[in-house]
Amino acid sequence: MIGSYGWGLFVALPFCLGLFSVLLHSYHQPRSFSECIAVSVLPIFILGFVLLVVAAEGVICIAMAAPIALMLALLGGWLGFVIQGIHWGRNNRTAFLSVAILLTPSFFSVEHFVRPQPGVFVVKSSIEVNAAPEKVWQQVVAFSEIPPPQEKIFRSGIAYPIRAEIAGHGPGAVRHCVFSTGPFVEPITVWDEPHLLRFKVTANPAPLNELTPYKHIEPPHLHGYFESHQGQFLLTQLPNGHTRLEGTTWYSHSMWPEQYWHLWSDYIIHNIHLRVLRHIKVQTEADPVQAVAARVSESTR
Repeated sequence: MIGSYGWGLFVALPFCLGLFSVLLHSYHQPRSFSECIAVSVLPIFILGFVLLVVAAEGVICIAMAAPIALMLALLGGWLGFVIQGIHWGRNNRTAFLSVAILLTPSFFSVEHFVRPQPGVFVVKSSIEVNAAPEKVWQQVVAFSEIPPPQEKIFRSGIAYPIRAEIAGHGPGAVRHCVFSTGPFVEPITVWDEPHLLRFKVTANPAPLNELTPYKHIEPPHLHGYFESHQGQFLLTQLPNGHTRLEGTTWYSHSMWPEQYWHLWSDYIIHNIHLRVLRHIKVQTEADPVQAVAARVSESTR
């Protein structure tokens, strides 16, 4: 199960835990709806605590999985309540419990042989900068160090951008967007100054540092389960002389249900975009003397 982050883990397991816990709790006599609902979510909290204690997962990932896990455990608990209220005869109690136990490994077995291919998602974010595209471009290609984050999402351990560096000029130049967990390696594919900078991504750092009581843990999903494939910055001159700066990321992740997990990843990537775009805006609109002084200060570190 470890290393497989799909329908079996995030759908079948919590549903079956909720179902099994209610059927087991009501084995000798029917229970009330409120009691069944309370019992159905208890295994989810226990499982989350165990994963944290044995260093299998961190707080962030457990918290991200909690909404779907609790919802499906409640659904399983509701089904358990219906079963024990209608079909809970002495002769079929063991049969229902056996089915509940076998459902989860059956899901994992099917998923092992029928692996879905991850889709590609696109996230776009934009900001208006009070400057011409030519001036904005200089900050887009490579930008200075961004101050430490104030956003809770980044302070909790999610990887965040720190600075961008570039070696070379034009197509073929290699840009490094340095994050708190390491650099994204971004060879430039389109250099249309000062309108479009597009790059592919050939190396991805870990998406987060796990929040854990231990010094460091390495769950499998930190490597290879979230992949950024391509990105770009599009600069559009507006009638008022300002520039609309739009950042786009193409990415995929190997976690299912995709419809659930891409809501989290879209939210995180959008916040990453905004952190970069706002910094570029501030640096571009800054007083020229102050901007030069800041660059000189950085180069002497």
